[in-house]
Amino acid sequence: MTDFAPASRAAEFHSADSLRLDLLNVRPWGGDAVDIVVSGGKITEINPHQPGRPTPADARMVDGKGLLALPGFSNVHAHTDKSWWGKPWVSYGGVATTQGRIEHERAHRDQLGIPGVEVSTSVMREYLRHGTTTQRTHVDVDLGIGLRGIEVVREAVAALGNTITTQIVAFPQDGVLRRPGVLDLLGQAAAAGADYIGGLDPASIDRDPVGQLDGIFAIAEKYGCGIDLHLHDPAELGVFQIELMIERTIRHGLQGKVNVAHGFAVGQVDPGYQAELIARMAEAGMSMTSVSPLKVPPLPIKAMLEAGVPVGLGTDGFRDLWGPYGDGDMLKVALKTAQMCGFRYDEDLVLALELATSRGAAFAGVPSQNLAVGDRADIVLLDAENPMDALVRTPRREAVLAGGKIVVYKGELVI
Repeated sequence: MTDFAPASRAAEFHSADSLRLDLLNVRPWGGDAVDIVVSGGKITEINPHQPGRPTPADARMVDGKGLLALPGFSNVHAHTDKSWWGKPWVSYGGVATTQGRIEHERAHRDQLGIPGVEVSTSVMREYLRHGTTTQRTHVDVDLGIGLRGIEVVREAVAALGNTITTQIVAFPQDGVLRRPGVLDLLGQAAAAGADYIGGLDPASIDRDPVGQLDGIFAIAEKYGCGIDLHLHDPAELGVFQIELMIERTIRHGLQGKVNVAHGFAVGQVDPGYQAELIARMAEAGMSMTSVSPLKVPPLPIKAMLEAGVPVGLGTDGFRDLWGPYGDGDMLKVALKTAQMCGFRYDEDLVLALELATSRGAAFAGVPSQNLAVGDRADIVLLDAENPMDALVRTPRREAVLAGGKIVVYKGELVI
């Protein structure tokens, strides 16, 4: 395993935003070796690597020893507010349906301290350890906890020094219309600054797709927030609801602000109609986020991107009351996506990585995340020959910079 040599102990690497850090001899996306200058939390210079290049006396230097450099990973469908990561094993006891999992979570979340700052901090520390520096997280909003989960996640983000750029979706996990008062809570969340409001299977959960969508879109138009709606409903039922969303996106002037999460239905319909649907989504400026689940046909990711529909990846929840799987590693999510889509060519393997890094960052409000001058200094170093090698081997993250601060060293957190 190639090592990289810091100029001081890892524990001293909590650089203030005003300090300069020179990251020497790294290979962005597997290209030629360069030296990256970081200052004010951003990448300010990228120069061809030159051994012995003079640097300011007060600059901190890290010798990357030729490691592969990738942008920070982006987890754009997360549930940071609920997990039992770091706690003793919790055996699953719910009914394996959407409704059964909802009921199981509601019955047991209090005993696990969900939502809680400790829970969310533990989850985000694991994100950082794997190189995730941006997230869009769905946070439960319901009659039992009100908006407390949003407050908890914001507090946890602050406790980690805002090392993870975060956008929040106020998420009605238990339904909207079937629980009188939830629509009002979503309005309160939007008024209080939530970046997005969510919805959940308007047809199968609320049994009123028109009513749920009309309520959500009215709130988004009133407060200027976006919409990020969970849609598990399959095939024609799911596509019907996407059609309703397309119509309302255009009617309410919300182009570029509406996302379909999961959206398995798009991969389950006739190819001819699928192409028409994707074109209409692109016209409405809609996007989609995926968690690459098993047992459903893969989404037509390349066709969506070619049509102009942005696609991002996420972990969904992991080790939570919905199921025991996952560890928060977006590199593994990218690998699973590539496998499910049958990717083999180098350019497709790189695309899978881009979905989990540079392409995904926009879903978290970061317009550019591609190791370029001016980008936030979110950098992941791995011992890999090239991006394709990194994807298929998923090696540990040797170092992670988040906003210019070194948060991982030799695979371990130093914050």
